[in-house]
Amino acid sequence: MNDISDSDKPEQRPSLWRHAPLAAILSVAVLGAFTLGDLINFDTLRDNREALLAFRDANFAGLALAFIAIYIVIVAFSLPGAAVASVTGGFLFGLGLGTVFNVLSASLGAFAIFWAARLGLGQTLAARIETSDGTLKRLKNGLHDNEISVLFLMRLVPAVPFFVANLLPALVGVRFVNFALTTVLGIIPGAIVFTWIGVGLGEVFDRGERPDLSLLWEPQVLAPILGLCLLAALPLVIKALRGRKDI
Repeated sequence: MNDISDSDKPEQRPSLWRHAPLAAILSVAVLGAFTLGDLINFDTLRDNREALLAFRDANFAGLALAFIAIYIVIVAFSLPGAAVASVTGGFLFGLGLGTVFNVLSASLGAFAIFWAARLGLGQTLAARIETSDGTLKRLKNGLHDNEISVLFLMRLVPAVPFFVANLLPALVGVRFVNFALTTVLGIIPGAIVFTWIGVGLGEVFDRGERPDLSLLWEPQVLAPILGLCLLAALPLVIKALRGRKDI
């Protein structure tokens, strides 16, 4: 009996440790929501902008690496300040490099959340859904048939929180290559807008104003994003229409 119980212990421990990364992310996210909300904001950026610009001019590569690392941590742990970080990328590095750094950082942070969820809770949920015969199984199969379109829509629709778009796909077992592709390409439009706001941030601060993030909802910005949403949804519409014809 002792030999059997001892052999079972190594199998139980890894199953518990698989949940540790996601548990750590959720714990830090909750802690950060209560402690960092007043620390990572545009007022902090305004008060330290001269020091940041001086450091950039003296050590561009060092600041770029530090910016990317901090942004990855913000996204990976779902900390407040992602919008501030995106705007800061444009303020410090310009539209081109700022967009590249923002997309790279946000994508790597999203990948971290995905794998933390996939290796833990995602494996458990995916296994249970796979062995079920109910609605969840049908929804999962339908998602797998339209992964690219659904994932693109989750990235492009502004109303979908970034954390949800990172976590939910991992929990339902989508393929990582599709998640990675739609993440990198899907966040580019929003990244360009936020970086663009950051490019003119110095003038905004000089006028004693705060950056206007409502620009994302302006018709000239929202219309192209909605157009991309329609393109992403088009395969779903076509399949639905074909399904009705077959019936």
